[in-house]
Amino acid sequence: MSPLPSSQSVQIQQFYDKGLAHASYAIRCGRYVALIDPSRDPQPYYDFADEHDATIEAVIETHPHADFVSSHLEIAEETGATIYCSKLTKAAYPHQNFDDGDRLTLGTVELHALSTPGHSPDSISVLLIDDLGQTRAVFTGDTLFVGDVGRPDLRESEAVGGHQREHLAVQLYHSLHDKLLTLPPATKVYPAHGPGSLCGKTTSTELDSTIGKEARSNYALQPMTEPEFVRVLLEDQPFVPKYFGYDVLLNKQGASSFENSVRCVPRLQADEPLEPGVLIIDTRPAEQFKAGHLSSAINLQDGGKFETWLGSVVGPDEPFYLIADTRIALDTVIRKTAKIGYETNVKGALLTPPILPAVSLQVDVEDVRQHPEEFTIVDIRNRSEAQQALFPEALLIPLPELRERAGEIPRDKPVLVHCAGGYRSAAGASILVPLLPGTAVYDLGEAVQEFQ
Repeated sequence: MSPLPSSQSVQIQQFYDKGLAHASYAIRCGRYVALIDPSRDPQPYYDFADEHDATIEAVIETHPHADFVSSHLEIAEETGATIYCSKLTKAAYPHQNFDDGDRLTLGTVELHALSTPGHSPDSISVLLIDDLGQTRAVFTGDTLFVGDVGRPDLRESEAVGGHQREHLAVQLYHSLHDKLLTLPPATKVYPAHGPGSLCGKTTSTELDSTIGKEARSNYALQPMTEPEFVRVLLEDQPFVPKYFGYDVLLNKQGASSFENSVRCVPRLQADEPLEPGVLIIDTRPAEQFKAGHLSSAINLQDGGKFETWLGSVVGPDEPFYLIADTRIALDTVIRKTAKIGYETNVKGALLTPPILPAVSLQVDVEDVRQHPEEFTIVDIRNRSEAQQALFPEALLIPLPELRERAGEIPRDKPVLVHCAGGYRSAAGASILVPLLPGTAVYDLGEAVQEFQ
């Protein structure tokens, strides 16, 4: 990203993790750097500081994140930087409170805290004030996205505070209208998430914006009453992955070293016996999985959203094995697992073991087209997607709920699993095969496109 126009010594660098749709930031003024919402792997931030012969002075957490594990504690311990967060976070790690009226100096500029609760009760935004006293940028965390705002329904569990979504939605309304929208229209907006994040619902593909642009185009910022805002915001929110509450608590505590955690994952020999009853997550492509796999393995293919689906299908207290087909692929999925704090759940990581070929059940697309009544069709898309039903009589069980609700599926007909593009149906079919013994389970996969 380019330097700010009126402060040529200030650089804002965005680091974007597409898999988690997460944006973090380094703000550099001369030889001083402040980080905002860093991801689990701290190395890119160290590299940035080294490249500019600068030191990391501050790490700011806009809130305890639900969808990824932050490296704030590791960076502070490694560099001596101070961690800043809201006092409402009740952080267990050494930190300095950073709330309304608090500010820190970074070279010739200042960073000001702006309390903006709503997505969470402890959310803050961070204002960048240049050497002329002008507000140049705001780092909005999960309060304001490009084209969307943060969802207010992630803190309802007693474990993470028991905050009612309606109450947080009201707080968000006032954070947006009474604080963020009062900033100069030219103020740059740098959010913590982009398209595909489950912390919002209609996020734009653009990764930054301005206050003026959002005031004009963001659906949530258009003129409406507080009750209207609450209603609009709460409708059609996406599902909540199983790992979200776990990550909030982990981020309040502070996670251990990323590289050390990755190294501590046990590596097993391919032919080593596995403990019975422990989940097996096979991350190979669906074609390889269907050609042969261990009994009861779940096929969660490594891909753009592996972390999200792992944390949606597998609970934070469940141990599991990881399987991949090469050492590079295995290291990749271990690191992705650590990004959501699940690396301590891995009982062992191993390359594809010697396995017998599996019988791959193929469904004839024309048979399904002509005789859908001969199958129990299970739609494992999200509820919002399923409003456009491909099979009106399908049983809707979203993938994150499938393991728990498999008992609801009738077993008097062959079961056909479908989604939107094939990834989830491959996972869903692999989940149901061992849970529905004696019942044929078919993965409709990408053949679904032929119906559209």
